[in-house]
Amino acid sequence: MGMADILWRGALIGIGGTVLMDLWAILLHKLLGHDLPNWAPVGRWFWHLPKGRVFHDSIAEAEPFANELALGWIGHYAVGILYGVLLAAFMGSGWLAAPTFLPAFVWGVLTVAAGWFLLQPGLGIGWAASRLPDPTRARILNLAAHTVFAIGMYGTARVLA
Repeated sequence: MGMADILWRGALIGIGGTVLMDLWAILLHKLLGHDLPNWAPVGRWFWHLPKGRVFHDSIAEAEPFANELALGWIGHYAVGILYGVLLAAFMGSGWLAAPTFLPAFVWGVLTVAAGWFLLQPGLGIGWAASRLPDPTRARILNLAAHTVFAIGMYGTARVLA
């Protein structure tokens, strides 16, 4: 399996994980009344990155961008694809031919660190959601979502194998 195969499989693995994560959010919304993710603040955050602004006291107070919801969705999937490509590249063709759950699980859970230590402080909600009213709940939901992401990556890798 060449590098091009690893890259396209990794991209699909990332998409599969991200789609399952989004379906999980819909399920939590329908069954438990959880809010659906709002990707507009994330789009605003992405829009400010090229301007050198990574961390905000409150992303809501940052200059708005007309297409921030679309950019947020694009960013959400782009990051998922990046994570899938990194998993596939790191694990290599052997794992892609016969995927096992543990590497996808470990990687999926590790990816929550980017949310906790980059995105969430970037949005102004603190390290690991520490400025939210119930940071423990947010952290548990983050870990659950990234576990579902891992299951989606693994399942997609199995389908592609």
